[in-house]
Amino acid sequence: MFSRTALARAFALPVEQCAHFSVARACLHSAATASTTTTTQPQAPLSATPRVQTSAPSTKPPASAPLDPASLKKPVAPTFTKPLELNQSLLSQLPNLTSQQPHYIISHLHDKPYLLTQGDQIRLPFLMPNVKPGDVLRFNRASVLGSREFSLKGAPYVDERLYECRVRVMGVDSEPLRIKEKTKRRRRHVQQVRSKHKYTLLRVMDVKIKTAEELLQEGAVVVDETA
Repeated sequence: MFSRTALARAFALPVEQCAHFSVARACLHSAATASTTTTTQPQAPLSATPRVQTSAPSTKPPASAPLDPASLKKPVAPTFTKPLELNQSLLSQLPNLTSQQPHYIISHLHDKPYLLTQGDQIRLPFLMPNVKPGDVLRFNRASVLGSREFSLKGAPYVDERLYECRVRVMGVDSEPLRIKEKTKRRRRHVQQVRSKHKYTLLRVMDVKIKTAEELLQEGAVVVDETA
């Protein structure tokens, strides 16, 4: 069996090492504080004199400045190789259609008809490319122009010089996130497909059917049906 002195020395050895480590750590801490106190220097008091501005003020307008309407994108004017031809029956019935308001138009976009009147809002089932909010678009493909009692039908479309339909891009709308689970046979893995489609919002600004006088001023030609 061990004697009491051997056991006392065995239990006292870690205590002496811990004491030695604590003394060395205290020395290192005192040396670090002494080095920091010797390297720090008192800062000069702040001056109350104003500083001279060396750089010129920027002339760039703020980001919240309103946009110039002239800088917005405008629709391109159509070009035609021959003037518009009008017959006598159309000239006789056109005043009845133009005098009765409001007017409506059945416009076609990607072979899909849209019944539009002034002030309507359209939510297209797709995201229209290369457009920004504020852009003005012109719908130039319509199959029917009409009012409450009169209508003018095209074969298949009405000449775009007979009317004006302008819309403004309001923004982009998105649907809620949809998650669809797909699985395959003999597989223990379930795949999740996430989809969140975006749509373009439009607002109809103007639907106008031109009068016979306006068409003649723009260069329309009256054609004789008997010829």
